[in-house]
Amino acid sequence: MRDLLFNMGRRSKKAFFSSINSKVKDKVLEDYCQLIEKNKELIIRENKKDIKKATEKKLAENLINRLILSEDKIFNIINSIKKIIKLKDPTNIVLEKWKRPNGLNISKISIPIGIIAVIYESRPNVTSDVAALCFKSGNCVILKGGSEAFFSNQILSRLFRKSLKKNKVDENFVQFIPIKKRNVVDFLLTKMTKFIDVIIPRGGKSLVKKIQNLSTVPTIGHLEGVCHTYVDKDANPRIAKRLVYNAKLRNTAICGATETILFHEKIIKKFGNSIIKNLEDNGCKIIGDKKIRFFYDKKIIAATNKDWSKEYLSPTVSIKSVKNLDEAIMHINKYGTMHTDCIITQNKKSAKKFLNEVKSSIAMLNTSTQFADGGEFGFGGEVGISTNMLPPRGPVGLNQLVSYKYKITSNGKIRK
Repeated sequence: MRDLLFNMGRRSKKAFFSSINSKVKDKVLEDYCQLIEKNKELIIRENKKDIKKATEKKLAENLINRLILSEDKIFNIINSIKKIIKLKDPTNIVLEKWKRPNGLNISKISIPIGIIAVIYESRPNVTSDVAALCFKSGNCVILKGGSEAFFSNQILSRLFRKSLKKNKVDENFVQFIPIKKRNVVDFLLTKMTKFIDVIIPRGGKSLVKKIQNLSTVPTIGHLEGVCHTYVDKDANPRIAKRLVYNAKLRNTAICGATETILFHEKIIKKFGNSIIKNLEDNGCKIIGDKKIRFFYDKKIIAATNKDWSKEYLSPTVSIKSVKNLDEAIMHINKYGTMHTDCIITQNKKSAKKFLNEVKSSIAMLNTSTQFADGGEFGFGGEVGISTNMLPPRGPVGLNQLVSYKYKITSNGKIRK
């Protein structure tokens, strides 16, 4: 294992220093789309091996559903890559330039980060999305997919390498680790600092926590998505009802799903109860504080302080009443995870205060938190969402997978 991973690191380093222009990058991605289309049956056949093993291991139904690659899902994979092709190459762009009184001409230029290792679970489409985003941004990627999607990930990465080779590009821009053992992750986190510049985790809380705790390599990602929707006293009732339902129940398993709803105490009786009833009627389990239980239904589950920090990832939501906007902001900054938080209001002053003062990497106004997604931002996809205070923050797409350098020229200037 040690020799295999070190050799992968060396090959990535060598590939990274080869120069590729934007046209070649796009041609590689176009050919990759064609190879996926051409090999649909092979991909589905390999995917069925993963499904068979997952069924034998009695994995949860929702995990098996994530694994399945149908013709529709393959079409979506191709469509996602085509969106990336249409985006501008984010490298070698002059971000700023200026001339100093001392005679120096300074330019700030975007460059690739280097070697990115992505450790991920379940969804095979992550393989193609991440490989395409990393390659277009000039980075090499080492992929460590979950063992449950081994055959699916392997075929998708193999087809990418085939496209690279066809276009006379070093195929080691994309490498897939062909080992299922879990200790591979430990080795990547602690022994590969000479070869890996950034590690990006895509998976459940336990995986992300392990990576953040153990990694000697910088990481980009988020641990939990405790997202909030605050319904202000000046909210439009119709918008609030529709938006809260979508933010919570459209897809309860994603990190952008709302987990806590905050109601201004003045709207609970007016229209808050109808929002709660709409959720409950559609199968959502309600956990409420004293005031919510008093005005809505004493039989609903009583909330404890622990509930305000929970990421349910299921049709369960905690609801709290607040006295004012300041209390809502204070609650979010205390219990949230700086992921995505929304205010529903028609009051411009309140909206501005909320958007400025919540610490979230994504702050929203009258918008479902389920839009916390790189594809929805127009990034052509994402390798993950970052809640780090240092950049990148929010969805990490094509333009976030770059760093920069300064280029300085002068006419023989020396410093006195």
